Amino acid sequence: MPVKTKPVQKMFYPIGEVAKMFDVNTSLIRYWENEFDIIKPKKNAKGNRLFTPQDIENLKIIYHLVKERGFTLDGAKKKLKDNKQDVINEQEIIDHLQQIKSFLMDLKKSLD
Repeated sequence: MPVKTKPVQKMFYPIGEVAKMFDVNTSLIRYWENEFDIIKPKKNAKGNRLFTPQDIENLKIIYHLVKERGFTLDGAKKKLKDNKQDVINEQEIIDHLQQIKSFLMDLKKSLD
């Protein structure tokens, strides 16, 4: 019987990789780091930023508010301060819906 495992997840992601995940410039990631106190990457001896999976989740939330919903930075900060859990729940729902969509698109391709 095969063992079910979760996909391997890195402990840290360099800023270039994070920027590619969101299809943005590294400068935007650094800017959001300065603007939002929920983004706290570690820095190695060279001073390179290393983002944790939690940082990535927080960046997803910020990206959703700013890029997808059109919030200003101040509006996004206020939304996170006032009701972060609602924003997290919305993001989780969106993630699940995107996974379902991807599954259905793959299924459709296999039926064609």
